[in-house]
Amino acid sequence: MGQDEEVGKVFLRTAVAELHRIKERADTAMAQLRDEAQLFWAPDRESNSIDVIVRHLSGNMLSRWSDFLTTDGEKPGRNRDAEFEPADRMTRERLLGEWEKGWRCLFDAMSALTPSDLMRTVTVRGNPLSVMQAIYQQSSHYANHVGQIIYLAKHRAGASWQTLTIPRRRPKQS
Repeated sequence: MGQDEEVGKVFLRTAVAELHRIKERADTAMAQLRDEAQLFWAPDRESNSIDVIVRHLSGNMLSRWSDFLTTDGEKPGRNRDAEFEPADRMTRERLLGEWEKGWRCLFDAMSALTPSDLMRTVTVRGNPLSVMQAIYQQSSHYANHVGQIIYLAKHRAGASWQTLTIPRRRPKQS
């Protein structure tokens, strides 16, 4: 195995692991919201609720990762604007089902990639990107929105919030 192939395998393995970590942080944050209504709360009319962010990410993942190597990442059937509107009769169960469907599409597409695919060209809205660039771009996009999910969940959970990282004001270890 050549060095380029080995680096490609490490990149793909690392990218998948980081995407799993991003998802896990959002899952853990959302699980701390016991009241379903907290998923649908937004700080103001111009801000997104957790459910809007989740539906947007799911829609993005399904669009970007379906037929990833062979079709444009912005699928004609996607209605991006609708992802930002309140959904009728949305429940936690249905919302999390959409969330899992999006992530499953992403991880299925990622698992099919090989190191030789990394320099192939894919398009998103007609813009050419290498597969590696597309992975970086999408990872950044998802991490950004997961940060919003965590912030909103922490705000709504209040005093019951359990930190997802190293707690502040932790006693120093000797």
